[in-house]
Amino acid sequence: MNALRTPWHLVKRLVGSVTATALTQSERCEVESVLLAAEHTLFQRLTVADQRHALHVLRRFDAFATDAPAFARRAALLHDIGKIESSLGTAGRVVATVLGPRTTTFRRYLEHESLGVQLLRAAGSDARTLDLLRVGADAPTA
Repeated sequence: MNALRTPWHLVKRLVGSVTATALTQSERCEVESVLLAAEHTLFQRLTVADQRHALHVLRRFDAFATDAPAFARRAALLHDIGKIESSLGTAGRVVATVLGPRTTTFRRYLEHESLGVQLLRAAGSDARTLDLLRVGADAPTA
């Protein structure tokens, strides 16, 4: 089983989704300072829980890679951006994760990595950010 899909990871994400609070003004400024304008517009469409998760991932990445370039930090922050293409709430996401791609909506949610690359390419993200996200999506390099 993929380490990111272990039951413990999924339970933590569920609890985080249910208890997530909106980013503070300071946190919103932090996010905005990392992203390109069009990327930030997409980021604002994420749910509160997804924004909170993205910022958590960025902070963990920053602690691990203290001098990471801006494109890598953007990739850390935007790794789940394709989830804006899914209309699933928390319960629907749990069901999609358990049942798999049985419906078009579930498939779109489960393919959020490759959808995110497409969205960010259209938004004008730089090639290095897209390359990092493509690796995570296991999509072929274009």
